[in-house]
Amino acid sequence: MLNVPRVDSASWQPSASLDTLVRRGKALRQIRDFFEQRGVLEVNTPVWLPAVAPERHQTPPECSGGFLLTSPETCMKRLIAAGMGAVYQIGPAFRKGEWGRYHHPEFTMLEWYRPQWTVAQLMVEVIDLVKIFLPVPSVRVMTFQEVFVQWTGIDPLTSPLEVLAKTLERPFAPDSPRSHWVDRLFVERLEPAIATLDCLLVVTGFPPWEPGMAELDCGPPEVARRFEVFFKGVELANGYQELQNPEEQERRLHTANAQRVEDGGDALPIDEHFLAAMRAGFPPCAGVALGLDRLLMLAFDKENISEVMAFREHVPLP
Repeated sequence: MLNVPRVDSASWQPSASLDTLVRRGKALRQIRDFFEQRGVLEVNTPVWLPAVAPERHQTPPECSGGFLLTSPETCMKRLIAAGMGAVYQIGPAFRKGEWGRYHHPEFTMLEWYRPQWTVAQLMVEVIDLVKIFLPVPSVRVMTFQEVFVQWTGIDPLTSPLEVLAKTLERPFAPDSPRSHWVDRLFVERLEPAIATLDCLLVVTGFPPWEPGMAELDCGPPEVARRFEVFFKGVELANGYQELQNPEEQERRLHTANAQRVEDGGDALPIDEHFLAAMRAGFPPCAGVALGLDRLLMLAFDKENISEVMAFREHVPLP
């Protein structure tokens, strides 16, 4: 018999108010109506996978010899490679060890893919969806370089590393990669600055050193064809012009595993079904993942992501 600890008399209650849960249900219906009107099909793919697409900074929780997904991306792309067309999915995603005001180990992801679309077209559609829920006075589109230059006076792709270190008032370490200094500057200088903006900020043209599954634009300068959407400093969405080259995709997955080992982590099994789908032929496509709980947290004026979730407890993930 399982030894299940008793809980106090009030802890069974939802973490969100009943009124908030009613509003959440209505919001889900609005999202489904949005995609229905645009001819995008809702799909459901597994949340448990025997193999994944390794990423350097994200660890999927292990579960019964497999993994809980961090994103439905690989399975959704397999559907597209099979000829399904434009698809979206609303479902759970998992991130090991993520807790905080805007983070929870289990959260709701809204992800969709548009075959034959460009990333510029998808950006417009993301903005249209966000405007349904948030009072967006204006939209500002800036490149990653422009954001840095405006708020730090530094070009993240070309300024000498010594200058980046000096801006952070830290000793310069010659062996540190550019990504180290740029990531620190973004967190310490840019995130506080963009949090004060009274607009929806769309940042494009990210550095090429961690492109994920995005195509690269050879430039100059070389950048990933990727965008992120922010409102009041909160990252809401991350979109790509999706990579089509299966050899390059496989190389990146192995590189991510090597970086994980370099960082002291474990290499992860690679989803060979996904790579086989890529080799079979993946069409030009733009895709985006949007954190639904964060969007609703801002829409409902809540202070913590748990206030828009029915229940915040979870089994501690290994």
